Amino acid sequence: MSPRLLLLEDDDGIRTALRLSMEDEGYEVVDAADAETALAAVQESAPDLMLVDLMLGGMDGFSFIRSVRPTSSAPIIVLSARSDTHDIVAALEAGADDYVTKPFEVKELSARLRALRRRPPVAVGPDTDAAHTSHQLVLDRENGPLVLDEAAGLVRRGDRHVHLTVTEYRLLCELGAASGRVLSRRALLESVWDRGYFGDERIVDVHVRRLRTKIESDPGTPTLLVTVRGLGYRLDPR
Repeated sequence: MSPRLLLLEDDDGIRTALRLSMEDEGYEVVDAADAETALAAVQESAPDLMLVDLMLGGMDGFSFIRSVRPTSSAPIIVLSARSDTHDIVAALEAGADDYVTKPFEVKELSARLRALRRRPPVAVGPDTDAAHTSHQLVLDRENGPLVLDEAAGLVRRGDRHVHLTVTEYRLLCELGAASGRVLSRRALLESVWDRGYFGDERIVDVHVRRLRTKIESDPGTPTLLVTVRGLGYRLDPR
C-alpha cells in the first residue's frame, strides 16, 4: 500500500506541482489549500506523513501543527520561504519534525521523507499489549513509573500513555540505548534524522526541550535527560 501524504499548501501552482511530484515518488497524496480542510482530512484519511506550509489564510501552519499533534504522531515537514531562526524553532516547538526552506529541490524533500518513513511506528492510542514484556526500559521508578516499551512502540507513565511524536520517540530510544553515556548533537542527528542528514544541530535542542516537557517532572530542572555542556545529552534513568 502506498504511504498516504497530506499536503497543506495555499499556493495553487506549488500545491499542484508538489502533488504531481510526490505522486511520481509513489505517495497517495491528499492535498488541501487551507488548514481547516487539512484538519478534516487528517481525521478522515489518517496520513502517514504531512507537508505543511506555514503562511496560510485563516489558521496558519503553526496552529495547524499544534492542533493535530495531540492525536497524530505522523511526521511533519514544514515547507516555508521563511528562514529566520525564530520561525524554524517555533515550527519545531509546535511539533514539526523537520523544516525545509523554499525554494528547495524535490530530491532533497524526497530524501527527508524517506528518512522519516524508515523510523519505527509509534503508538498514539492508550491501548497496550500485555504480551509486550521485553525491550522495556524503566526511566523513572519514582514517578509513575515511566517506562519506554520499544516492543509496543510507546512510552507510559503508570497506566497513562505518554504521547510522543515519531521524532521524540526515536530520540528517546537512541538516548535510552546509550543510558549513562553522552551522545553529541551530531551523533543524534545522524541516528535519529538519518545518517548523512545535513540539517542544523539546533533541531536536536528543540526536540530535546519538547521531550523534556513530556518525561520530566520538572522540565525546567531536568534530571532524566540532562545536558552535558559542550558535549551533548545523556539519559540518566533512576
